[in-house]
Amino acid sequence: MKDRRHQSGCSARMRPVLTTLERKILTMNPKRILMLVGDYVEDYEAMVPYQILLMVGCRVDTVCPGKTAGETVATAIHDFEGDQTYSEKRGHNFGINFDFEEVDVNEYDGLVIPGGRSPEYLRLNERVLEIVGQFFERNLPVAAVCHGPQILATANVLAGRECCAYPAVGPDVSSASGTLVGPNETFDNAHVEGNLVTAPAWPAHPAWMREFLKLLGISFGSEN
Repeated sequence: MKDRRHQSGCSARMRPVLTTLERKILTMNPKRILMLVGDYVEDYEAMVPYQILLMVGCRVDTVCPGKTAGETVATAIHDFEGDQTYSEKRGHNFGINFDFEEVDVNEYDGLVIPGGRSPEYLRLNERVLEIVGQFFERNLPVAAVCHGPQILATANVLAGRECCAYPAVGPDVSSASGTLVGPNETFDNAHVEGNLVTAPAWPAHPAWMREFLKLLGISFGSEN
């Protein structure tokens, strides 16, 4: 696959301030989504869900512990290039548009947890784990992809549940008393159980986001 760092056609620094068009889109649907990111979050797994959710009218608050609105996180590009594991390259900067310390789960309709390297250290943050737990306590829609379930496992919300993830995360899921649902041959499958929709990697974005939108009660395409 080609290097994706130069395919977006936009600035390498993603603007954290909403544009006039984005503000207009927000009036189409009142859903408010929290996205947990950190440095070296996977580039596609942050950028693409963010844009999809904006497109259908959601407000998406991107947050990172220790960072405030107007700052950015670095992203990593993970790709499948024929090696025994994925390759990793520096990606874009991804904008933070809301203060982590101001997060109140009662104000949100859903949670998105991208993968990449960031879940490795975000799961060490007690407030991150508390936030995740509160989404599950309220049975709110949660979407996690690739290494994102590392956070779910540490938050102790996978016991007795099935969860799709990148295969290397399988031991985390099992240690949390969950059951790993493996990827199909092309890594483009998604799995839904209750309020949780999970997927193995960014090739699954269409299926993963489609199921998340259903959980949010957002109609799209032929379902309108």
